Amino acid sequence: MAVDFSNAVKTDEGVQVNGVVMQQIVEQCEGCERIKEFEGGKYCGSYPQPAVKWRLGTCNFSTHTKSAPAKGKAKVNPLKASKRAAKGR
Repeated sequence: MAVDFSNAVKTDEGVQVNGVVMQQIVEQCEGCERIKEFEGGKYCGSYPQPAVKWRLGTCNFSTHTKSAPAKGKAKVNPLKASKRAAKGR
């Protein structure tokens, strides 16, 4: 759900919207379509603390990053693999 900044109030902690304090975006957020501007600052329209979303990796709300495909080979069922090998004999 996107945040509506029409009733936002600027405070010392950040921008307060409906009782929730919104913090400014971090560098990794640049290029995301969810960024909203309010009184010269850039804020995430989906999450109040963007730095927390980037702490462990990629933000799941980001629209500018692509998820990396799984690396390595797919897991093979050993029973099916032995049946396939026996079938080819």
